[in-house]
Amino acid sequence: MTGVPVIQTDGYPHSVTSATTGSTQSLGLSVDRSSPVPLYYQLARQLESAIEHGALGPGSLLGNEIELAGRLGLSRPTVRQAIQSLVDKGLLVRRRGVGTQVVHSQVKRPLELSSLYDDLEAAGQQPTTRVLLSEVRTASDEVAAALGIAEGTEVHLFERLRLTHGQPVAFLSNYVPAGLLDLDTERLESTGLYRMMRNAGITLHSAHQTVGARNANAGEAERLGEPEGAALLTMQRTAYDDTGRAVEYGSHIYRASRYSFDFQLLVRN
Repeated sequence: MTGVPVIQTDGYPHSVTSATTGSTQSLGLSVDRSSPVPLYYQLARQLESAIEHGALGPGSLLGNEIELAGRLGLSRPTVRQAIQSLVDKGLLVRRRGVGTQVVHSQVKRPLELSSLYDDLEAAGQQPTTRVLLSEVRTASDEVAAALGIAEGTEVHLFERLRLTHGQPVAFLSNYVPAGLLDLDTERLESTGLYRMMRNAGITLHSAHQTVGARNANAGEAERLGEPEGAALLTMQRTAYDDTGRAVEYGSHIYRASRYSFDFQLLVRN
């Protein structure tokens, strides 16, 4: 064990062992016993935040419930409830003979015109990309309608697997008008599509987006590391530049166990 993050409760430090490599990190967490918020929820939310921001990376060990309760000065049922809530979310897993271990963090993406790569990078998720297909082909009626071009017009299709911490998060299929960008594999694997557009002088302005859900077929499940029939989030998006030209159409699928959309709702007066 190399990293030993520190949790503060009642002003006393308690350690949580970490199997991740790197220097010792302080989580800077605290439990407020005077708060009306249940202690288990305070602990769960702060651990979840530490996982989301990478302070507790994949493979980090929290130890068993008895050890945690002693370290944190909390009752065992309180710790068990906090851990179970994160196990239910798929962030932690209990392993016999090992203890409670961080599996991964769930990506929470705001509903705004931004690329998945940029969002993951901003969240400290260390995104990587594998290009599975990159070719020019003629546009189908669906793609032509989305891009506002004639059916049969040439478009560049590229399919990518987006990963964080070496684990798949999403499978991305994108179509852009042929000749719009230099879309060689090396560039596609080193950065995000929207960053490439910005570097090429394309100013993104707006998009039309549809979000849905369905179950994974055998091929999708294998590609994303999920069991067949697992829940997937889907998204279709057409993005437009500041002249109103459609510059890309994307059809994406995301692992629901690792990904969610986050948005704020306002009352319309």
